[in-house]
Amino acid sequence: MLILLSVAIAPGLALLSFFYLRNQMATEPRNLLHAFIYGAALTFPILFLQYVLKEEHIFTNPIIQEVLFTGIIEEFFKWFLLMLIIYNHVEFDDPYDGILYGVSLSLGFATVENILYLLSYGVDTALMRALLPVSSHALFGVVMGFYLGKAKFSKLKSEKTWLVWSVSTPILLHVLYNAVLLLPGNWDYIVIPFMIFLWWFALRKVKRAHEHLVSILMEKSYNDEKIG
Repeated sequence: MLILLSVAIAPGLALLSFFYLRNQMATEPRNLLHAFIYGAALTFPILFLQYVLKEEHIFTNPIIQEVLFTGIIEEFFKWFLLMLIIYNHVEFDDPYDGILYGVSLSLGFATVENILYLLSYGVDTALMRALLPVSSHALFGVVMGFYLGKAKFSKLKSEKTWLVWSVSTPILLHVLYNAVLLLPGNWDYIVIPFMIFLWWFALRKVKRAHEHLVSILMEKSYNDEKIG
């Protein structure tokens, strides 16, 4: 059991460490453990809701159930929690914090989901789970957090636009990911390029968040010099 739990938790911690260490400005992380715990707790009501809807045959079409509903419900509630608990928190004080919070919450969700999956299907699936579901949740969290950072630290008139992007883009990516996994035949020939794209897209957002932070710091320094 201890080995299984270690294998299930390790990918989430590794990915969280990776994005934490990508913080080139070395700003102090804020409440990442809290965000991780919130994401972990979110797993259970979402899985319960999915179970009830499946047992009640609310969705008879598997595409609606497995592709649309799963992608929309998971990303929406992760976004909702970030908005409710993190977005207006005083310690969310630079654009890259959005990425760290988004990744932390998403990996909390993905880690509990991974534990439950490995308990059911064994450690033989651990590598595939680490490379696909756990990684994809982390990358969806990067994108969500990036746009939340844009919303909070851009001009006020563009805040609502970036907030729409922060929930709609991860949902779209998640729906596409689910659709790829449901393709008949050799879906691995499609999911591998898709994951490469997802990593490229997320790392590009990481770079842009750093650039945004640098521009904010430079503007602040310039204003301080003018006042001085």
